[in-house]
Amino acid sequence: MSEEKLKPELPKELDLKKDFESTSYEQWRDVVEKDLKGVPFDKKLITKTYEGIDLQPIYTRKDLEDLEFVNELPGEGNFVRGKSVSGYSKNGWEICQDIPYPLAEEFNKALKNDLSRGQNSISLPLDEATKLGLDADYAEVGQVGKNGVSISALNSFRKSFNEIDITKYPIHINTGFSSLPFISIFAAYLNEQKIDTKHINGSITSDPISYLVENGSLPVSFDFLIDEMKLTTEWANEKIPNFKTIGVSGLVYHNAGASAVQELAYTLAAAAEYMKNLSDKGMDVNLIAKQMRFAFGVGSFFFMEVAKFRAAKILWSKITEAFGVNEENRKMTIHARTGLFTQTKFDPYVNMLRTTTEAFSAVVGGIDSLHSNTFDELFGMPDQFSRRIARNTQTILDEESHLTNLIDPAGGSFFVEKLTDEIAKAAWKEFQKIDEKGGLIKALEENYVQDEIEKVWASRKKDISKRKSVIVGTNMYANLKEEIKRKNEPDYKAIHKKRSEYLQKLRTSVDSNKHTSILEKLQNLVDESSENAIDTGAEAILEGATIGEISKASRANAGEGIIIQKLEKRRASEFFESLRDKSDEIKDKRGSRPKVFLATMGPLKQYKGRADFSQGFFEIAGFEIEYPKGFNSTDDGVNAANKSNADVVVVCSTDETYPALVPQIVKGIKENKKEVTVVLAGYPKEQIEEHKKSGVDEFIYLGCDAFELLNKLLNKIK
Repeated sequence: MSEEKLKPELPKELDLKKDFESTSYEQWRDVVEKDLKGVPFDKKLITKTYEGIDLQPIYTRKDLEDLEFVNELPGEGNFVRGKSVSGYSKNGWEICQDIPYPLAEEFNKALKNDLSRGQNSISLPLDEATKLGLDADYAEVGQVGKNGVSISALNSFRKSFNEIDITKYPIHINTGFSSLPFISIFAAYLNEQKIDTKHINGSITSDPISYLVENGSLPVSFDFLIDEMKLTTEWANEKIPNFKTIGVSGLVYHNAGASAVQELAYTLAAAAEYMKNLSDKGMDVNLIAKQMRFAFGVGSFFFMEVAKFRAAKILWSKITEAFGVNEENRKMTIHARTGLFTQTKFDPYVNMLRTTTEAFSAVVGGIDSLHSNTFDELFGMPDQFSRRIARNTQTILDEESHLTNLIDPAGGSFFVEKLTDEIAKAAWKEFQKIDEKGGLIKALEENYVQDEIEKVWASRKKDISKRKSVIVGTNMYANLKEEIKRKNEPDYKAIHKKRSEYLQKLRTSVDSNKHTSILEKLQNLVDESSENAIDTGAEAILEGATIGEISKASRANAGEGIIIQKLEKRRASEFFESLRDKSDEIKDKRGSRPKVFLATMGPLKQYKGRADFSQGFFEIAGFEIEYPKGFNSTDDGVNAANKSNADVVVVCSTDETYPALVPQIVKGIKENKKEVTVVLAGYPKEQIEEHKKSGVDEFIYLGCDAFELLNKLLNKIK
């Protein structure tokens, strides 16, 4: 045969579209429904989310029809594709890590290390005493150094930034419900160091609504805090033009278990509350919007989180437009923090993976700054290793994943674009409900917000209990051999003593002339509520006044605060972790862990599937498992079970063999020790009543309430 005949004859023109016709959605669905063999499509393939959104198994171009933002370009419209036409390529996001060390010297040492190793933004977390405006020696033990740095006067602030040029990095400080006292310290530092404020970027923000929701009360009136917010914002706009002063945080909702829609709606409702109250007092709406810095948590559902950040920009643009804000100032500045809600105490190194995917979704969603959690956050203060891993997570996303080279990475995805639209619409609907109630504060006073989040948490908890939602290392795939990381909590008593002694020396070191001058300036703060208050406070700080003295003077006429039911800070795994804690308590009390014996009946293929399932099921609660080879007779199984001295015996075999095996096994075990719990692996519906009559106490199977059953068994063991 000649070579010419072996060569294929190709047509002169190829029409791939004609030769390979596109499959329509209807054709695809017909095939899928046949494969489902009678199981309803909606039940099997549509995923219902906590946001009330039904996720489809497939999305097509048709899903993009009628989306109002779909043809928008980066840097325009609702800014869903980013604030800049170049995305991150010109300026990447800020790696903005909290370093929650209690003493200024410790914070400074760690910050210098981290800034030299990839961190490019400064976040100074303040302890509880400083946020309350209390000097360390007037605060309670446990407030000083809790969750941040203790700063009562200028010297502590000076120590925090020793040998650090704050003009080179954005600096961010969340002051809680009130920022004026701390801004006075900051202004004093800038004056003392003769720093050109035009080169200062970042934020010192107050967020009274977030503080109220997290703590359940405001110590002063909301109207007073709005007046103060107006004063600090106008002062900053004049003196430090690149500084933001209004914080709007959704972290408190996120860490209570709220859905993405709820977090978005309530955060935007808080921002609208600030916009309305400040504009009512005569502030320019453009200045208000420009001075806001939003903060959101990041959950583990990658695509939902990406869509949440994109939807936030759309909604904020719409809200600010309604207030009359010009287009340039409708841009949203977003700080994100990977979720405390998803962190686990057991198998904590898995937290690194959780943080990575969460940070990835935040960056793809288009945030401006990001804190990625340390994997050991739950154990107290992070060490250098855990800070490095958390920081490098973001560095890898930048330098190895090259996310700074992309503009709106999620743009064009049928799924993400549609999900963005659905989240925006659902959040807008919830936002309108808040508006109808008279605003967020009234909705909080009526417990509406708290009750709505509680409903979502109840659904989440149910899914975790039944292991429909998997938490690796906690409700699935537990590692009982892991070495539990030790707590690294500060010695709050020693910190309180050290800080108190320092402040007492400071007070006695101020000469009489300066003391008189400080008192005069503090009295001016009591008497005046003008724009000079911050400058007056800064002058007093330079002469030796403390944050407690500034706070007391500036809040002399602050009025009564607000009390509501606070939102509880939660972690998804926390209630499940209590099972392991109970198991440890039993071990400490009697010298051994609660024990499960697997009565494996028959050959390997008969018992292995259910025995493996049972082993994993009980290990998540810290049970010791005895897993023998299969028994050929019930007598052998019963004798071995009785000798094991186990608290729980699990019968593992098949539905077909259970009717003959179970009555004899249960009888042999109960006659020997009646308090032993007998569990059947599986749930053969037609046999359940007979097995209960035989003495079976519990049944374990895929979809049962694992937490409820395991908690019940542990409570029974003495």
